[in-house]
Amino acid sequence: RAAEAGAGAGTALGAAADAWADRAGGTSGALWGVLLHAVGAALGDTEAPTAPAVAHGVSEASAAVRRLGGAEVGDKTMVDVLVPFADVLAEAVAAGAALPDAWHRAATAAEDAAKATAGLVPRVGRARPHVERSLGTPDAGAHSLALIVRAVHGVLAPH
Repeated sequence: RAAEAGAGAGTALGAAADAWADRAGGTSGALWGVLLHAVGAALGDTEAPTAPAVAHGVSEASAAVRRLGGAEVGDKTMVDVLVPFADVLAEAVAAGAALPDAWHRAATAAEDAAKATAGLVPRVGRARPHVERSLGTPDAGAHSLALIVRAVHGVLAPH
């Protein structure tokens, strides 16, 4: 609704963050809210989003999610996908890649990272009490994030 009303990228992402956090509930809702707010704040409303601004926003989101949730890479959470996604996106943009190409590389890293969570045991989060049963299964939050960033690539990529 915000985008339809003419809101800029930052405001639209902020509205999406609030809606996601309100409707998703739990830790994942809060983390998605923080993630989207961080990207929106980096993009702002006055300029068209650029590849460096998007990469910066995703890096800020990665840091914000880790601060709020307390998870790090290896804990079998969405952070296991968010960190490599943000890092690869930033590296590709810094190397001069256009946003669709950089996003594709980062989304591929995210998919690989999500698959790799199957070999991890949860150290934090809701899955922590299910250590043995969790081994061999990818983390749901990590998998969801990988699916979402791949879907966003479909919007960014020229058709």
